Amino acid sequence: MTSERPITMTVTQRAPETLDLRCYLVTSGWDRRTVEVAAAAAAGGAGMIQVRAKDASTAELLELTCTLAVAVHEARPATRVVVDDRADVAFAARRRGAEVHGVHLGQDDLPVAEARALLGPEAIIGLTTGTLATVRGAEEIHHLLDYVGAGPFRPTPTKDSGREPLGVDGCAALVAATRLPVVAIGGITPADVPALAGTGIAGVALVRAIMDAEDPGGIARDVVAAQS
Repeated sequence: MTSERPITMTVTQRAPETLDLRCYLVTSGWDRRTVEVAAAAAAGGAGMIQVRAKDASTAELLELTCTLAVAVHEARPATRVVVDDRADVAFAARRRGAEVHGVHLGQDDLPVAEARALLGPEAIIGLTTGTLATVRGAEEIHHLLDYVGAGPFRPTPTKDSGREPLGVDGCAALVAATRLPVVAIGGITPADVPALAGTGIAGVALVRAIMDAEDPGGIARDVVAAQS
């Protein structure tokens, strides 16, 4: 009887690109307005767009991702598009030739190493954190990641993480615990950006502040300017 050998995974050497994380839009909804707001935010200087539509079917999320990627690329080719949670959808969109650059994973999603193996060395992979323990866990696999999200900054109706709000001091502590760029998220408004910028974060992720804005591009410009 032969013994089973453990499966090992070789990680291809990668050179992460420099990301502009100062204004990071996380979308909501999956209608035409979602696409229009994402494009406007990109035109205003948002460097990252995360496609998040948790109530959409897999097919709907794929179509939204591909459509949004086209609009964002036309508005600002430098803006990067990632998919929330779904490495499979990111893979499928990239296989279609869409300008989709990677995935943002939660702690309970496909493990980072498997997502990296699926998407390849050039893809962008972010990971949700929000506690010292999760940041330290991300630091152990920093060579597979491009950034971490840290939140919630304050309580938010958009997502109940079950974690205590970080505030400014909590964000600073997480920045000090990792060499990875940290993006603050969770109920952040443009008025919070100057104080957060002083913590050493790489940027802020906004949902309602941009998605509900009359001028999404203007909000993106203000957020970028506050960190320049």
